[in-house]
Amino acid sequence: MRFLTYEGLHATDFEPQLDRVRAAFERDDLAAVDLKKLHGGYYRVKLSDAARLIVQFVRWNGGRAALALELLPNHEYERSRFLRGARVDESKIEAAVEPLDERPIKYLHPTRTTFALLDKPLSFDDAQDEVLRRRPPLVVVGSAGSGKTALLLQQLRAAPGRVLYLTESAWLAQSARGLFVALDHDPGEQEADFLSYRQFLDSLAVPAGSAVTFRDFVGFFERHRQKLRFTDAHRCFEEFRGVLCASPDGPLSLEQYLALGVRQSLYDGEQRAQLFEVWGRYQQWLTEAQRFEPNLVAHAWKAHATPRYDFLAIDEVQDLTPVQLALALATLKTPGNFVLAGDANQVVHPNFFSWSKVKSLFWERLGAGEQQVSVLKVSYRNAPEVTRVANAVLALKHARFGSIDRESNTLLEPVPGEPGEVRGLSLGNSAELAGLDARTRRSTEVAVVVLRDEDKAAARAHFKTPLVFSVLESKGLEYENVILYRVVSGERRLYAELAEGLTAADVDVTALDYARGRDKTDKTSEAYKFFVNALYVALTRAVKNVWLVEDDPSHPLLQLLRVPFDGAQVGANVKQATAEDWQREASRLEAHGKLEQVEAIRSQVLRTQPTPWQQLDGPGLLDLFKRALEPRSVSRKAKDLLRDTLAVHPSRAGALLMNVFAASPLQASRQDIQTVQRVLSPWTSRRIKDVLADTERYGLEHRSMHGLTPLMLAARAGNLALVEALLDRGASRTNRDLYGLQPMHHALRRVWLERGFGAGDLGAMWEMLAPASFDVRVDDRLVQIGREQGEFAVFQLFVERLQMSKLSREPRLIGIGTSELLTYVEALPGVVLRDYRKKRPYLSAILSKNEALSTAVGSRRLFERRRHGHYVINPALSLWREGAGGEGQWLPADEVFATRLRLEPMRWMPNDFW
Repeated sequence: MRFLTYEGLHATDFEPQLDRVRAAFERDDLAAVDLKKLHGGYYRVKLSDAARLIVQFVRWNGGRAALALELLPNHEYERSRFLRGARVDESKIEAAVEPLDERPIKYLHPTRTTFALLDKPLSFDDAQDEVLRRRPPLVVVGSAGSGKTALLLQQLRAAPGRVLYLTESAWLAQSARGLFVALDHDPGEQEADFLSYRQFLDSLAVPAGSAVTFRDFVGFFERHRQKLRFTDAHRCFEEFRGVLCASPDGPLSLEQYLALGVRQSLYDGEQRAQLFEVWGRYQQWLTEAQRFEPNLVAHAWKAHATPRYDFLAIDEVQDLTPVQLALALATLKTPGNFVLAGDANQVVHPNFFSWSKVKSLFWERLGAGEQQVSVLKVSYRNAPEVTRVANAVLALKHARFGSIDRESNTLLEPVPGEPGEVRGLSLGNSAELAGLDARTRRSTEVAVVVLRDEDKAAARAHFKTPLVFSVLESKGLEYENVILYRVVSGERRLYAELAEGLTAADVDVTALDYARGRDKTDKTSEAYKFFVNALYVALTRAVKNVWLVEDDPSHPLLQLLRVPFDGAQVGANVKQATAEDWQREASRLEAHGKLEQVEAIRSQVLRTQPTPWQQLDGPGLLDLFKRALEPRSVSRKAKDLLRDTLAVHPSRAGALLMNVFAASPLQASRQDIQTVQRVLSPWTSRRIKDVLADTERYGLEHRSMHGLTPLMLAARAGNLALVEALLDRGASRTNRDLYGLQPMHHALRRVWLERGFGAGDLGAMWEMLAPASFDVRVDDRLVQIGREQGEFAVFQLFVERLQMSKLSREPRLIGIGTSELLTYVEALPGVVLRDYRKKRPYLSAILSKNEALSTAVGSRRLFERRRHGHYVINPALSLWREGAGGEGQWLPADEVFATRLRLEPMRWMPNDFW
């Protein structure tokens, strides 16, 4: 067994002990290190009488390794990044025995003795390690699964000052931030933003309306089809976004557009003139439809782009246009401090991307210094056979059009493992198609991919799985198995032309020679780019197997790619999914914005149904106050429901109101405690099957009659096992209750019900429940607050405590006092708020710096001071609420945190109360 240490392990004072442990593991002598099993796949090693070492075991390519993660002096298990505050009684943990809990790892370097860490251990190959050793500016070229994102995050962690991770995808930005702060990573004084391009624009100034999508554009295009009969919506959208408004110098005039070279546009001169007329109408339509074109906003926002970042990392750079890249670069304090990562072979959307344009922009025009390009050839995602066929597609593109650029002139290398398969099925073999459908329709491991949206209906006629995607929709996803439905047959003539005149010798190559296309007037590479790259992207969505369903097995391209149509059965070993698997898949796709497939899962597979009880919302609660408390009200049911609701959502105002109507305050208090215990009873039980069954019946996010989701109730009950189970199925961390509280706030509230909870399970629960960041809008721009920053926890504590704010007669919230906050934080574990942040000077400084009227550098203006030492959340803030398909809206803080609802009990107080 090999022994490796985390590169961040600080063990200078224990080197002899580590050497002894290393030698013991290398001879497989577990008894010599007093190895004992902890939870979560972790083990502890005894280094000395007081010091302990946390280790984890992994396996790769037939080998085993012990990974030393963390050194704990003085038995300080509660401070472990990995055990998340769990209490460990050494007298009760058992000695470890074989077989050990060994986690699979995608790669382990054969000779290195250290490893990196994000949310899990990482070992970099030589090419990846070379990227980390290079200084910016740098371009990293690599396919999906080559490790680009992990390398960017390592670069970010090493950069001092304020840093930015930027990408087009909101999901990727959020996911990357989660990896960045995983396992309680402490960036020290570094300040990091993780932004999608839409968020980046908002961080400069929030534009009016929402970003135009291709689906929006299709509606506009159809109204002008008569003028544009020579083209289609895809090509027109690409021309508008990738040519007419993509230049950093500004949108093109008619004269500039007509003067473009033949390879700079998809259209000839006469067609360009007609397109330009429609382009003008398109800009008018954007205003009328309350949509904005990101490129046009990027031009308009140049004045807002002042230098603010010390380092910039852009992921999936091929998704951005030159003007978008130029705007991002303008926010750098030092022009050369950037790393770009991407893959030009994955361009299946409108932006006319090329690495030559990127190099021209960043190096020649902006003087960013010497060019450095690193190419990652190894694909850690795809099986060898999938990689072979994907390489054949790249070789075909090279043979037909020459090298697109030097950076993309590379084939993929697979890693050792199961070979996988790429096989074909004839569309005429109805029996085999029906069998494949029967084997795959209830599996979350199989997706169907078609060329365009309009091809989905035909695919669904044969395959009943809800997982049907167009190529464009499939970007960013991966599945164990992928069925390509008529991708080649759907464009039979075009793909035949691509294969015409080529032989096996042209595509069965191990390397690509650099050679540009000789005919500079030939625009077929641009015209066919979507189809070649679409096939490549579709193939590489598969981890293990690809099955192509085609009309004609003898099609020249299929023959060239050596796809066998031999009648062999495929999909025999596909795993059938449980309801839990489908819940998890629906939540994963929802995070990616794939709402069509999510709706299909919930309606066709899970068949979720409405709850038999009425779910209380904000307007419903306001109405309940009237029905229960109006002088002529005789509804005992309404009065009981109001009392229960105010007990479940405790507040100072609600308690005052209930005390007035109760026989005595003590009786009211006891009744509230009993109500909460009754409501939480199903959620405190160790038998969680009934709760999980309800989520399958009514949905993961169904509400109780008091307006709480299952995850909120599990957090409030302090049931760690149930919280883990719900999150594993994809329950939302960011949904809010009637008063704007999220599941993490309900976990914090548990501290008041059970004081020992803060020193127990809260640490683990917070690590799971707290989002990686949240966004606020202040002074008409987005400000992101990361979980690693002190403001994050303090803001969330205020959200949880708002309902306990002191009140004035107006009525008005007076706020939370610093002294009250200090009492609160003492009970919290370090994973929520680090020890040095629990001191009065630190908390006072955070509040003062972030006051609404503060002029301090870096002030986020999160709080408003109501009187000395008492603060509320700044009512001028807005917070982002996610909507369907990645859409969303900014909502005022008073609306998010239901200020009117919080004060409603005071309206019903007797006149003589004050």
